[in-house]
Order: sequence, then C-alpha cells, then structure tokens
Amino acid sequence: MNVIVITGASSGMGREFALQLDRGLQTIDEFWLVARRIDRLKELAAAMRHRVKILPLDLSSEADMRLFGEVLQEEKPVIRMLINCAGYGMIGDFMEIPVEQQAGEVDVNCRALLQMTYACIPYMRQKSRIIQLASSAAFMPQPGFGVYAATKSFVLSFSRALREELKEKKIYVTAVCPGPVRTEFFDIAEQYGDTLAIKKFTMVEAERVVREALAASCKNRPMSVCSLPICAFWAMTRVMPQDPVVHITYLLKKKGHKKK
Repeated sequence: MNVIVITGASSGMGREFALQLDRGLQTIDEFWLVARRIDRLKELAAAMRHRVKILPLDLSSEADMRLFGEVLQEEKPVIRMLINCAGYGMIGDFMEIPVEQQAGEVDVNCRALLQMTYACIPYMRQKSRIIQLASSAAFMPQPGFGVYAATKSFVLSFSRALREELKEKKIYVTAVCPGPVRTEFFDIAEQYGDTLAIKKFTMVEAERVVREALAASCKNRPMSVCSLPICAFWAMTRVMPQDPVVHITYLLKKKGHKKK
C-alpha cells in the first residue's frame, strides 16, 4: 500500500499539501493525516478524493509517537512521501514568554520531526521523498523570535545532512524555507508580540508555497525558497556578516514596539 504521511494536516501548510497532492496524484492508495484536532481532520478527509486514514495524535506525546510506530508495524505501508508540517512559533523576547511554551516549540518543531522521520524511513523505498517544513527564519538568528528561528535552523541543518545520508538509497529530502505565510500560524505566534511590519509586506499564500515546494521536491532540490524578497534575504545572509543584520533586526523590533 502506497501512502503519504502528512503531519500538521489539520490546518495551514499541512492541509494545503494534502489538498494539492490529492488533486495531482493517481498512484497513492491512502493519505495518512496526522494532527491533534480530529474534527479538522475529518473535515479535510471529506473534501479529498483519495482514501484517508485519520491519526489524531499529539506529536509532543511520547505515548502517541509509540502508537504511530505500532500502526506502522501493523500495516507495513510503503511511504512514498513524508511531509512534516507540524510546528508553531511564539513572537516576543525570550524572558517575556512562558518557558513551557518555548520548550514546546523545541519539542514539536525538532524532537517530533526527528522522531517522525526516524519512524518513517524504514518504510520508504527508492524515489520516496521527505519534505521538511523549515522557514526563512532558519537563515539567521532573530531577536524576538529566537527560539523559533533556532528550531528551524535545526530543521534546515538536519534536512541537508539527512539528504546526503539517504542519497545512496535514492530517498530525496527537501527543506521548505518560506517567509511569512498567510495561515493560522500567527494566531498563536502573536500572543506576546507582533510580526515586524517589513515581514508583512513579504506575506504569501500557502497555495503558492506548497506548489513551489512540491515542484522543488520533484526536481530533487535540497531547498525551496518562495518569493523574490525571501530569495534575496537568503542570498544576503550568505554574503553578509550576521551580527550587524541581527542588530538591525533587533533595533527594528524595538522601534516597532515603542510605537504601540
């Protein structure tokens, strides 16, 4: 049985990946949709043409991760794609956000992604693909968004290393590094602080990010960066010393905070 596994499938990027792949693929037997909100998963499944397995799991729970492993062992699917979209971020200075919420970012964005990837690879075959949702925040440290940026740096670094390790098996890994995307992400992220105004001008739709990410994955590219401004940002971080840019980012954040 050929399956696609998508985490964070109940909303945002995960939901968009499911819908686009559902329309475009004929060789997949079943989608495995993973998220906590079962009502959202049922709504998405009803809108899809392929057969769907709903897995209402909390990826920060070790018990739920063990349950996912048991499902794999029992059904022994051939995983043609793993798309790790589960994650969240909190905007605000480190000491202004409860440490439990920031530790949760690390847990979901890093540990859960790592464990899900580890669980799925033994069930992959040649030309299977892994898409890891990183962020343009991975390109450099970001004051006021520090923990999230650090977790996405982990995702990008891990994805690029894993890509090399899996080359001989012909399992392809692509890291997706968009800038701000118009999703529910900011409903959670802006509880303690606001997004920099300059970032709002680079906001793109999830449909575009997913379309370009799937194209990059099909072409076996290591990374997908969406939109000209974010491509320029990536290029800048490759050639400029990071310390001055980090300082300027912090000054812009402070200036925006004082205007409120």
